[in-house]
Amino acid sequence: MSLLEKYYTIIIFLAVITGISLGQFDWFRIHLVALIVPLLVAMLYLTFLQIPFKDLKKAFKNISFTYTSLIMNFVWAPILAWLLAMVFLGNHPALYIGFIMLMVTPCTDWYLIFTGIAKGNVALSTAILPLNLILQVLLLPVYLLIFGGTSGVIEPVYLLESVGIVLLVPLALAIITKKIISNEERRERFIIKVGPFPILFLSLAIVAMFASQGHLLMDNLELILQISIPLLLFFVINFFVGQKIGSLMGFSLPDRASFSLTTLARNSPLALAIAMTAFPDEPLIALTLVIGPLLELPILAVISRVLLFFHQRSTV
Repeated sequence: MSLLEKYYTIIIFLAVITGISLGQFDWFRIHLVALIVPLLVAMLYLTFLQIPFKDLKKAFKNISFTYTSLIMNFVWAPILAWLLAMVFLGNHPALYIGFIMLMVTPCTDWYLIFTGIAKGNVALSTAILPLNLILQVLLLPVYLLIFGGTSGVIEPVYLLESVGIVLLVPLALAIITKKIISNEERRERFIIKVGPFPILFLSLAIVAMFASQGHLLMDNLELILQISIPLLLFFVINFFVGQKIGSLMGFSLPDRASFSLTTLARNSPLALAIAMTAFPDEPLIALTLVIGPLLELPILAVISRVLLFFHQRSTV
């Protein structure tokens, strides 16, 4: 685990504070906004570069784990997110959309860190990672149109165009890069070197966003409380549902820990990239997606310790 990964929550928090501070100066507020999309594209390119697409077929070897987690992530989680958004955020379209975007995109990176802490089956979690990425890229616009199409915020054509620019372009570049660097050893060395940079680019994008729009958060501090309630409920409900399903499916404790964290952790960087480009006139959506991980990561840290306790108790 790199230092950037270890202190991800602190880095994001400092990026928010830095952005708000720079936003007090007109020059930064006016000019930094132009850096947001390029930084996000660079972040996603390097993130996609680290995805082991060649191992995609491994996800299908453990059929019960794969299909159960896919149902949890792409059927149950969107329905649960929609219900919570309707109850707690129905009167706030921007918060509603931001919450939906965060909850329907399974994590493709840091959940592996928490899986390792919980003594879960990291290899199994890694195997399903490419499949989760591909499906969320394909399904995110569908979920937004289904659950948010009546909000008045979403323009389908612009949404699909933004997905193409922010997701498909860096994904294609990552695939091309892997083809160019054909030697596997050289490719792995390159990927290790660029490993910390996605967090750096994301942090810089957050600085730029808060420099240009941070005043909205300061004017709407109640956003944190409004988002925290459905977010906390999502994780608590999903944790207990995941543990029960893992038990019913006969998963071992390491596999059950992997199952829980695979279906709990969310992919806020990907959702944030879409929000910043698809909804430039609705900055509160992007702000919601920044607030999300500030609450999510401590929750995942606690859950990983609970799962570790289950593991240690079973070995006594």
